[in-house]
Amino acid sequence: MRWDEIIVTTLKAHRIDLVTYVPDNVLKPVIERVHGDTYFTAFTTTREEEAIGIISGAGMAGRRGIAMMQSSGFATLANVLASLSVPYELPTTMLISERGTLGEFNIGQSLVCRTMRPVLDSLGIETMHLTRLDELEFIADRSLVQAYTTRRPVAFILSPLLTGGNTLHLKR
Repeated sequence: MRWDEIIVTTLKAHRIDLVTYVPDNVLKPVIERVHGDTYFTAFTTTREEEAIGIISGAGMAGRRGIAMMQSSGFATLANVLASLSVPYELPTTMLISERGTLGEFNIGQSLVCRTMRPVLDSLGIETMHLTRLDELEFIADRSLVQAYTTRRPVAFILSPLLTGGNTLHLKR
């Protein structure tokens, strides 16, 4: 299976049926899959904080969701994670496409990417850097079990090693 098929299959296996996202070229295969599958309720949000707020509220009502974004959008989330997800023990699930590495064309993406892991670490949020197709299903499955069992957030970072990255502006 392709990486995006594994992600969607794993979401279903864990009853995650609400998908909020800020559009991103790397995440496009997952976004198209969830929109094409009646199991999911999926929609675009205007900001990453909105995506987290929606899945958090749904989680409080017993529904499972995931917020999808690129790493530059993650830069806006420190407050919502520190004031909502972490203290209220919400198993906030995030799928983040990693920009800023391995051929990145945008200097801003490179700078913001460096802040993501330190912010996640400082908040005590489990971070899974997904780099290999052969490990993806195991890591995603076990991390979701842990997130829902311990009621802690988890961030899946999709490496360009797995996805191929954003190649729209790749200059040689």
